[in-house]
Amino acid sequence: MEFCVSCHEIRTTVLEEYKKTVHYINPSGIRAICSDGHVPREWTPKLIRRIKTANELHHKIMGIVDTPEKFEAERMELAENVWRSMEAKDSRECRSCHSFAAMEFHNQKRRAREKTESAAEKGKTCIECRKGIAHKLPAEYEEDD
Repeated sequence: MEFCVSCHEIRTTVLEEYKKTVHYINPSGIRAICSDGHVPREWTPKLIRRIKTANELHHKIMGIVDTPEKFEAERMELAENVWRSMEAKDSRECRSCHSFAAMEFHNQKRRAREKTESAAEKGKTCIECRKGIAHKLPAEYEEDD
């Protein structure tokens, strides 16, 4: 987490958004940090993700996202890249904590239960229904319903 929020743009944008989500503060007291959602636990996928992080640092150094305004201008593309990656990997990082098999649907609120049970039945991956769960959605985002 310290590494992830070490640049000013992340501290003033996505970190502040994340602090308002259930992944940061919740009744159970369990906190997910950046690496829980963005870095695989298995060694080879983790190494690949670390290499991709170098490309993200390149964008910072080159000034593409070195201010909050520039970050916002790129937010949709950045989000789409993450969503595409998560869908391709069946939301692997989400599933390291969340599992349909371990959920007690009857203990969920009605709307959550309906959506989660439907997603499980249809074989959907987490990110298909949970965009914006840990970060603000881009201004250009339009929900597919």
